[in-house]
Amino acid sequence: MTILSQLLQHKIIAIIRGAEPNDVLPVAHALFEGGIRAIEITLNSPDALQLINTVSKILKEKMLVGAGTVLDASSALEAIEAGAQFIISPSVDVETIQLTKQNGIVSIPGAFTATEIVTAYKAGADLIKVFPASNPQYIKDLMGPLSHIPMMPTGGVNLENIRDFKNNGAVAFGIGSSLVNTKQPITETYLKQLTIKAEQFVQAISNQ
Repeated sequence: MTILSQLLQHKIIAIIRGAEPNDVLPVAHALFEGGIRAIEITLNSPDALQLINTVSKILKEKMLVGAGTVLDASSALEAIEAGAQFIISPSVDVETIQLTKQNGIVSIPGAFTATEIVTAYKAGADLIKVFPASNPQYIKDLMGPLSHIPMMPTGGVNLENIRDFKNNGAVAFGIGSSLVNTKQPITETYLKQLTIKAEQFVQAISNQ
């Protein structure tokens, strides 16, 4: 199964931004226990490249590990060399998309308008991160003319609206602080609560 097909199967990418390096692996384990199978470590986090390398090796058979907040092609290449299995950006940078695809890695650029979404998809993006996306209706509106483009709302997805996003056409979801809040102390209690919350997100989009 390809990386892209696995992402589309499991649908949720948990975003880990700004965590203390020693906390990332325990957080990843807690997410896995809750049913999450893909994490994004943002490049503006401490020791991001080393963490991508370490986590991808330790959780190789369990968790897909990608790089987020990738702003340019050189950063994308560094992340890929560190072991990133997918590259996520907050914006459309055609050079980044092309370099990512040339290296056989899944490209998920961020876009908001219909024009940006089409531009990213034509450049070779596998999945479009619609960002910011706080309104499920907006995904439905985009899917009218752009139903051939797979979209992943990010930035505003939470337990209350994730099912609406799915019902309106989203094929995957980037979930940040509503799942992984790295501003809280990463204690054993926090990790147990994180596993429960991960289970709730997975259950919310399960076919019932």
